[in-house]
Amino acid sequence: MNRRSFIKNSALAAAAVGINLGSGGLLASNKPMNMITRQQYNDWFVFDGLGVLYDINDPTGGIQDNWRMTERLKRDLLASGLDCYRQTTGAPFPAYPGDDVFETSVSILSQHHKLIDANSDVLALVRTFDDIVQAKKDKKIAVTLGFQNSHTIGNNLEHIETFKHLGVLTMQLTYNGQNQIGGGANVSPRLPLTEFGQEVVEKMNEQNILIDLSHSGERTCLQAIRASKAPVTISHSGCRTLADFPRNKTDKELRLLADKGGLFGVYFMPFLDPDSKANSDHLVAHIEHAINVCGEDHVAIGTDGGYTGIDDLDKVRQSTDKMTQHRIDNGAAAAGEKIGNLNFMPDIVGPSQFYLLANKLAERGHSATRIEKILGLNAFNLMREVWK
Repeated sequence: MNRRSFIKNSALAAAAVGINLGSGGLLASNKPMNMITRQQYNDWFVFDGLGVLYDINDPTGGIQDNWRMTERLKRDLLASGLDCYRQTTGAPFPAYPGDDVFETSVSILSQHHKLIDANSDVLALVRTFDDIVQAKKDKKIAVTLGFQNSHTIGNNLEHIETFKHLGVLTMQLTYNGQNQIGGGANVSPRLPLTEFGQEVVEKMNEQNILIDLSHSGERTCLQAIRASKAPVTISHSGCRTLADFPRNKTDKELRLLADKGGLFGVYFMPFLDPDSKANSDHLVAHIEHAINVCGEDHVAIGTDGGYTGIDDLDKVRQSTDKMTQHRIDNGAAAAGEKIGNLNFMPDIVGPSQFYLLANKLAERGHSATRIEKILGLNAFNLMREVWK
């Protein structure tokens, strides 16, 4: 796979994870942000449980022929104040007909390694927890690699260890459909964790892989949480109580997740609103509901998007509709994905999105200590525990 093929697949992956096509220019910049100072924010560890390096304004996606990020992509990324994010890697989902998902995943992993290596002045690959700490000291952004569908391992448990050696530290069990492990959000919520799925959970625990249950169906999710000996994450989702979409999680799932020491990441996606037109107020409401159900030590963020600004919103609407139609056509779309809806929240996008969220939470009366936990400290503690 060459760089251009990689960029094309990255664009589809960006759509598949609901890329946030952010813009500093669309922020409510006239709103004072003096409740959490920039220095205070910069001292924190800021983590995005699911993100993507991609510039929607650039046909190349912001990645040049030599794998270097464009100055625009680099500038917006650095301006975000982000310290670490998880990058989706591995074979597309659903797999292309005739695709060998294992071989394809190894190939795409190789492309992500090239991307990180070519931008080592800015990025640092995470292979152990200590790499995150070192990246913060070096003023680099730590990149953790993860799957959004463990169809990548096929029926071979040994592939889990292979991918671990290639730098995959987080593995999501299912995407929206059903696979060999369990049921996803688009199929019956009664589908269980399979017998093989139980073996997968055990093997991932053995390898100190962080298990992600985003996109899972309810029964598969609950059974996987119970089966895991280590805390797990739901890295990017919302609260079903506030918006009844299959992608969002029930209070029952949230409580069990927290009881077992896990972490719930709220995404910056349209599914936070019953009409799929979410804004930052919906985001705050879901975070607050999650705090009430899970406790403040078990809530985080996972944007399911990116960090660049938008130059032309109308153009972005057109490209978003095209990607949404592609997802609908190939069966990857979740309930709530509709033509005409943006896959991001226009009032909290771009490089300032995390700092803006910090101050929106402060305005709601949340303490700096709590906000620091949500923006990254809780995730820091979970990764330290699991990636021993």
